[in-house]
Amino acid sequence: MLYTSQLDLAPITRHLRAMYGSRLLIAAVHHLNVFEALSDEPLLMAELSNRLHLSERSAMVLFPALCAMELIQYNESGRLFITELGRFLTQNQTPNLAGYTGLEKDDAGVLEIAFRLKNDGPLESPMGISFVKEGAGPSPMDDPELSRKFTLGLAGRALQLSPLVAANLSKREGHLLDVAGGTGFYTYEWLLNNPTSTATILDRPAVLTVAAELLDHFEQSDRQGARQVKERVTFLPGDMLVDELPQTDILLAASLFHDWPTATCQQLAQRFATALRPGGELWVHDAFLNDTLDGPLAVTDYSAQLFWGTKGRCYSRAEYRNWFKEAGLKPTSDNIPTQMDYGLIWAQKPATE
Repeated sequence: MLYTSQLDLAPITRHLRAMYGSRLLIAAVHHLNVFEALSDEPLLMAELSNRLHLSERSAMVLFPALCAMELIQYNESGRLFITELGRFLTQNQTPNLAGYTGLEKDDAGVLEIAFRLKNDGPLESPMGISFVKEGAGPSPMDDPELSRKFTLGLAGRALQLSPLVAANLSKREGHLLDVAGGTGFYTYEWLLNNPTSTATILDRPAVLTVAAELLDHFEQSDRQGARQVKERVTFLPGDMLVDELPQTDILLAASLFHDWPTATCQQLAQRFATALRPGGELWVHDAFLNDTLDGPLAVTDYSAQLFWGTKGRCYSRAEYRNWFKEAGLKPTSDNIPTQMDYGLIWAQKPATE
């Protein structure tokens, strides 16, 4: 069930994230020479990445974005080539817009994203890794002031999306584990729809402090059942990367995987599968690349933003489903849109092992 009357706020987030796509474009033309590298012949993504000295993550942020901009495409043999439009960014084309785009090549944001593309992120992890735990060290989200600022900054988005997510998650008697649950709004909405069920929100202690305050406000609403939600929620401080996760019937990973590199995502999928009871469900709410890795533009812009501020990027549904299979889960074919360029996919743990 979708709340079809609810206004989609995607135009706002698209304008916000377009800044990062613009930086990618200028960096590709003037600091990485992508179009000159492709000017003679089409190349496989791996070949082009090697020629430009790009890591897998950098390539998977940059090339889908340029495809979404219709500047490069894949041919029938899976090689990248310059489109007719993209040729106007090469020096040999007359006229061309290389000089025009070059007026912005020394912009600080362009220089920084070019540097990060060449180095798979900042050389020192704390630079630009705003809210993601680094190794065995403390999480940035353990800082009460930073945690409050970031969690409340996400609250508006969560308020908008949580009713849509909760309406599409399975309705069942049982337990929901909301990993890195942040504001908690996804859990609170699901509990309203499942009045006999319980839930656990796992996050850093400072985040849970804010989530508990938001729950206090939530229960004061006029909505039926809101006052009974608090007694069915457990706030569990923890580290999803190392701590044992409680057993659950449904595990929700909302805007979670995209903060992490591929290897960590595979590890998380395994850990989440272990936490599911037989017949349990893993649900992912995120923005997804096309399986063909050529867009959509709104998601490639978002991927660039994530590349700037986290260790991750946006992934395709196919990538997620491969992780699910590796973890022993059975992916469904459901692709459920919500809003703001997000959607839901899910997988199920076999009822018997």
